[in-house]
Amino acid sequence: MSEISSTSSRTSSSSKAVSTSNVAGSETDRENNEEKLDRRSSSSSSISRVSLKDVDDPEAFCPDTSAAGESLYDANRTVSRILTNAEEIEANTVKCQNEELPFGMGFNKPFPPELPDKKLYSVTFDGPNDPLHPHNWAWSKKITFFFLLVMYTFSLAFSSAAYSPAVDVLAEKYHVNEVVTTLGVSLYVLGFASGPVIYAPLSELYGRKPILIISSFLFTVFQFAVATAENLQTILICRFFGSFTGSSALVVVPAAFADMFPNKYRGNAINCFAMVVFVGPLIAPIVGTFITESYLGWRWTSYITGIMGGFASLCICLFFEETHHPIILVNKARYLRRRTGNWGIYAPQEEATLTFREILENNISRPVKLLFTEPIIFLLSIYNAFIYGILYLFLTAYPLVFYDGYKMKAGVSELPYLGLVIGMLIGGLYCMYVEKSCNEKMKANNNKPVPEARLPPIMVGGIAFPIGLFWFTWSGNYHESVHWMVPTASGLFSGFGLLTIFIPSLNYIVDSYLILAASALAANTLVRSAFATAFPLFAKFMFVGMGTNWAGLLIGLVGVALAPVPFAFYIYGKRIREKSKYAFVL
Repeated sequence: MSEISSTSSRTSSSSKAVSTSNVAGSETDRENNEEKLDRRSSSSSSISRVSLKDVDDPEAFCPDTSAAGESLYDANRTVSRILTNAEEIEANTVKCQNEELPFGMGFNKPFPPELPDKKLYSVTFDGPNDPLHPHNWAWSKKITFFFLLVMYTFSLAFSSAAYSPAVDVLAEKYHVNEVVTTLGVSLYVLGFASGPVIYAPLSELYGRKPILIISSFLFTVFQFAVATAENLQTILICRFFGSFTGSSALVVVPAAFADMFPNKYRGNAINCFAMVVFVGPLIAPIVGTFITESYLGWRWTSYITGIMGGFASLCICLFFEETHHPIILVNKARYLRRRTGNWGIYAPQEEATLTFREILENNISRPVKLLFTEPIIFLLSIYNAFIYGILYLFLTAYPLVFYDGYKMKAGVSELPYLGLVIGMLIGGLYCMYVEKSCNEKMKANNNKPVPEARLPPIMVGGIAFPIGLFWFTWSGNYHESVHWMVPTASGLFSGFGLLTIFIPSLNYIVDSYLILAASALAANTLVRSAFATAFPLFAKFMFVGMGTNWAGLLIGLVGVALAPVPFAFYIYGKRIREKSKYAFVL
C-alpha cells in the first residue's frame, strides 16, 4: 500500500503519545506533546504493507511467536484506525491539549495513574488457523451464508424492474402520463445511489450483520407499503424508500464475500453477486408482466418481493454471523471481558469512540471523497454507470421493439429478455474461467492480489457490448423485414458485454482497495445508480424521436469511447495505485 502504510505508522505512534500525556496535564506536558508526536511518528515504521496484507489473508500470518503477535496487533490496529479515521480525531485532540479541562473526576478526586501498555490488553486473531477468522470457517457455513446474501440481493434487484409492467396500468388508473408512473422505476434506482453511501461506511464501523438486518427489514416493510398504497404519490415515495433502506446489499454483500473468501475464491463469489444484480432486473419484467396481466394484478408484484425480502431478512437475523474482521475481534474482546471480569481487554476497533458528527464528516463522506480523488474509482464508475444505465434503458427499448414493433402480446414481448440473460450467463462463466489466470498471477506474486489481472475480460466486453447495441437497434428498427429472432440474438453480445465489464470492475476495485472495499463500491454504486435513474425517463423520447437505429448509434458510440478505459488501467494501473492515498500495492 502507498500512503496508508506510512500514515498508519504515524497514527499508531500518535495515539501512544496522546495516551501517555497526563490527563490533568501539566503545562510542560502540553508544550511537549506535539514534539513527542513528531518524534515518535518519524521513528515509527513497524506497520508494513505485509502486515496489512496479513489482515486480509490469514494464510500469510506469521508463526505464533511474540514478534508475530506484535505484528498482528499493529496490523489489526492499523485497519481499525483507518476505518475509524483515528488520525484526524487525534490531531483534533492535540489541538485541545492547551485548553483547560472543563471538569474533573468529581469530588476533587485526583486523576488516576497512567495505564500500562495497551498492547498487553488487545485481542488479535490466533494465527493462520484461527477458527474465528471467516477465511477458516467450514465451507458448508460459507455456502449457507453465501446463498442467504444472494437471496436478499436477488429480491432487491428483482423488485427494481418487477414494477415496470405496471407503468401503463397505473398511468391509466391515476390518469397521468407514463413518464410520471415511470418514476416508480427511476426513484427506486435513485435509492440505490443514495443508500449505499451511508450503509458502506457504517458497515465498516459497526459490522455487516446489523446493517443487513435493519436494511432487509425496512425493505420488506416498504414493499408491503407499495402493495397496499391507495394513491400514486404513496407508491412512488415507498418505492424510493424501499430501495434506499434496502440497498445495503449492493455494497455490504460483496464486502461480506471479501470478508469470507480468500483471494483465490473471492473473484468467483463476486461474479455470482454481479450476475444476480444484472439478471434480476431482466427476469423481473417477464414474471411481472404475467402477474400484472393475471387476476392477481400489479399489487402482487410488490407482495411477492415483500415476501422474498421478509424471508431473507428472517434468515439473516437467525442464521447469519458477523463477517467483518475488526468487529469479530470486538465480539471476542467483549466475550473475554465478560468471562474474565478484566475490563481492560479490548479490540483495536474500540480504541476510537466516534461522535455522530465525526461519523458524518469522516466516514459517511468517505465514498464521495474516494469517487473524486481516485482515478480508478472515478473512471470505472463512469463506465459501469453507462452500462448499468443501458440495462434499465432496455426496460423501455425492448417493449418498443417487440411490443410496438413486432406486435407481440404482453408477456410474450418480454421473453426476448432471455437473450440478454443467456448472454449474461455466458459472460459470467467466461469471467469464472478467466479467474484461473488471475489465481496463477496471484500465486506468482507470493499469493498477493494482482488487480490488473482482472482487466482483460473488460477489454473483451468493451468490444462486444457496442456490437450488441448496434445489432439490436439497427435490426429492431426494421421489424417489417427482419425476423424477431435477429434483434433477440443481439442480447448474446449485449448481455455478455454487460457482465464482462461489470464483474471484473467490481473485482478490480475490491482488490485495489481491500479494507475500504465497501466505501469504494459505494462510490461506484452512487454514480452507477444515478445514471440508471435518468435513463428510463428519457429512453422512450429518445427512441421515438430519433428512431431506434439512430438512438442505438448514439449510445453505441458512447460505448466505443469508453472502451479504452481498461486498456489504460492495464498499463498505468499499478503506477496510479502507488500514488494513491487509499489504494493498495502488495
